[in-house]
Amino acid sequence: MRAATIAKSVERRPIRAISTTTHRPRLKKILLLGGFHGDEPKSVRLCEKFIDFLTTDPSLQRRANWIIIPLVNPDGYALRKRRNANKIDLNRNFPTKNWICGDRRSRMFGGDKPASEPETRAVIRCIERHKPAVILTVHSISGNRFCNNFDGPAKRLATRMSRINGYPVEASIGYPTPGSFGNWAGVERQISTITLELPSQSSHKQCWADNCGAILSLALR
Repeated sequence: MRAATIAKSVERRPIRAISTTTHRPRLKKILLLGGFHGDEPKSVRLCEKFIDFLTTDPSLQRRANWIIIPLVNPDGYALRKRRNANKIDLNRNFPTKNWICGDRRSRMFGGDKPASEPETRAVIRCIERHKPAVILTVHSISGNRFCNNFDGPAKRLATRMSRINGYPVEASIGYPTPGSFGNWAGVERQISTITLELPSQSSHKQCWADNCGAILSLALR
């Protein structure tokens, strides 16, 4: 596995990408993203655990071309806050057709303009550079709303994950998400995009046990 700093956050913390060192053209490129929201540490821990898993078993690295950004929002993570250092929800800051500025006081404030944040632009550049076939973005959610939420042509993959992790397959998270990553990557660019919503009440250990195999299943044809 190879690690590189691909950008800096608002407060100049590094945003790192870890990838398999040997590119195999016939294998899928899969992008795994965690820590969009700094108050969802389970998403970061799951991505870090998956990196360790790939590192300790190199044969797994030959199943796909993996690119992993375990922590998109390091400033928010440092403070355990949803938004970044500019108090912008990165998952409402993507340049989608339905982007809105929104209420500055809201936890879901999308910024004064789309893609205004260095963290958002880092993710966009990564996708433009690597052109992944599949994207899995990891979040956590309360109230037993955990699910495999899909955007774009990803229903089949979300259903496959559901057979392993037991989470429901959902086409909608249940509320509007203007400027979201899923809209930008899945709906508008037609990249198979899954938002894995972990149950916030479950332990890190349980989330890993439920989802290790589900993540690996994305590498299957």
